[in-house]
Amino acid sequence: MQSLTNRQKRFLKSKAHHLNPIFQVGKQGVTDEMAKQINFALEARELIKVNVLRNADVDAKEAGELLQQKTGAELIQTIGHIVVLYKPSENEPTIQLP
Repeated sequence: MQSLTNRQKRFLKSKAHHLNPIFQVGKQGVTDEMAKQINFALEARELIKVNVLRNADVDAKEAGELLQQKTGAELIQTIGHIVVLYKPSENEPTIQLP
């Protein structure tokens, strides 16, 4: 996937602002099973938030980078304990990037 422009990232950040996190990274960190489930969610939603719990072995930045590697998604941002990921749907893309 080609890298997103700053304008596209700003657009996705504004879209993600109102979303609630749908996954949590806990003590076990980023597992392969979690990455698989996040991939399914990205296919359905394209843009998701992941919450990194305080007791996790990794911080939000590390978790975001690991998820980016394991899912092939674009890491849009990390704020506090929240990671925002974007991956266009292969079957039915709904988010139109500027």
